[in-house]
Amino acid sequence: MEKLTIWIEKQLFGFKYIVFASIVLLTAFLAYNASLVRPSASFEKMIPVQHEYVQNYLNYKQELASLGNSVRVVIENENGDIFNAKFQEQMRTLNDELFFISGVDRSGMKSIWTANVTWAEVTEDGFVGGTVIPSDYDGSQRTLDRLRRNVMLSGQVGYLVGDDFKSAVFLLPLMSVNPETGKPLDYNQLSTTLEEIRSKYEVNGVKVHITGFAKVVGDLIAGAAEVVIFFLTAIVITFALLYLYSRCLRSTIVTVTCALVAVIWQLGLLNLLGQGLDPYSMLVPFLVFAIAVSHGVQLISAIGQHMAAGNKSEQAARLAFRALAIPGLIALLSDGLGFITLNVIEIQVIQDLATAASVGVAVILLTNLVLLPLLMSWTGVSPAGIKYL
Repeated sequence: MEKLTIWIEKQLFGFKYIVFASIVLLTAFLAYNASLVRPSASFEKMIPVQHEYVQNYLNYKQELASLGNSVRVVIENENGDIFNAKFQEQMRTLNDELFFISGVDRSGMKSIWTANVTWAEVTEDGFVGGTVIPSDYDGSQRTLDRLRRNVMLSGQVGYLVGDDFKSAVFLLPLMSVNPETGKPLDYNQLSTTLEEIRSKYEVNGVKVHITGFAKVVGDLIAGAAEVVIFFLTAIVITFALLYLYSRCLRSTIVTVTCALVAVIWQLGLLNLLGQGLDPYSMLVPFLVFAIAVSHGVQLISAIGQHMAAGNKSEQAARLAFRALAIPGLIALLSDGLGFITLNVIEIQVIQDLATAASVGVAVILLTNLVLLPLLMSWTGVSPAGIKYL
């Protein structure tokens, strides 16, 4: 292993300009791909689809549309009950708008304004029934009274209509694939559309509440911009702490830069693998950055110590590489194997997380054991840093 390490060291530093130029080109290519990464989520990815119960549900998914991935929109009248003409007109128009949202399984949508919600009763003449909304509904008090009676007979009180009759529910089953585009359902766009509808109808004592997996994921994706702010904040804090540790500005810049390159490579490779960032793997870039900085600190410390012993920057980088290549390789491989074991959990989102983290650790092998020593062979550690280390 020692002979192999020395041979790799000679190749790396002997052709360092070619290696560095190759890394720059690769970084540019992967940076472009990283810019194409988009937040993604899927209901099926977050459940154990191999479990026999879930497989049974998937087999009968069409018949059980309202029991899987769905959104519930609740409209509430704060100034009275739902049985008045103005509120019912709002419900009618809201029902129509929700019905035409892309990705909604329209055949399974339910509300008191849809034709699949009915009432029934037994009379001396037999069974009678019909849709909850009277066929001749015109907003008059007569038809509103019939609507109230139909709701009571429908069995929907406590399900589609609130127990206090002050609110009503629109149940929107969702398709996993948008039939208009043929692509996976865009939860971010769905959430945005629902928020636009909420702002339109939430006026004059009317409240609109929205719940469901899709809305939660949409809100998480919408918060991605805040995650970027947190990441930038983490970079600043890490930079400050690393400088306080090393007292060397140049090595601090090099270490943080290499860590950011590792994040760029990871995101670019994820895009090439056809993956996006879901609410779980969205935090993996923080993990990759932290691991890269942690291992980078060991390298710059070793280089500083070798320079303090009288070696020039390139020789110090060579000696540090020779000493840390094998321990660093074993440590990073152990990290990667630890993440790979997450694949035993048969939930797709966890397996995607394992892939993202493993790819991140793999690229750190190159950025910290190849790029960082090369850059440090040119910059070295400053005299103030050498004195402090």
